[in-house]
Amino acid sequence: MLLEGSCHCGAVRFRVESETPYPYQACYCSICRKTAGGGGYAINLGADANTLEVEGAENLSVYNAKLYDRGGPGEVPVSEAERNFCKLCGSFLWLYDPRWPDLVHPFASAVDTPLPKPPERVHVALEFAAPWCTIPEGENERHFDLWPEESIAGWHRRHGL
Repeated sequence: MLLEGSCHCGAVRFRVESETPYPYQACYCSICRKTAGGGGYAINLGADANTLEVEGAENLSVYNAKLYDRGGPGEVPVSEAERNFCKLCGSFLWLYDPRWPDLVHPFASAVDTPLPKPPERVHVALEFAAPWCTIPEGENERHFDLWPEESIAGWHRRHGL
């Protein structure tokens, strides 16, 4: 599926192909929550990094998050993952991690293409959820203190999507 997205001010636009376009996984980790999660979580999709096309790349800024929960005393390691933002309006657009060079993770709320509704939602990194967050309960809501072993592609395959 072709995903087209943009920042709020329109200075950055992107296109990318995705075989995993269902916005099913809500991440409550402090990085997602603080950089992009107005509802207390962020939803990233999976896409083919080799197909990413960007207009307005000169307006991008990259943030490599500090990993406060890792490292020894006085150490704060920095994540290799690159969170790409519009440097004009601050919109989080996608995440790229060089450890998985074939993947890019567009932020669902930056995608302008209508996305399909997921048959199930997965809530991850609940150990880090803000205390004010209400975590949806129910038959089609799965919960993980950290991260599930199932990949984004595996979740899509399991659901026949």
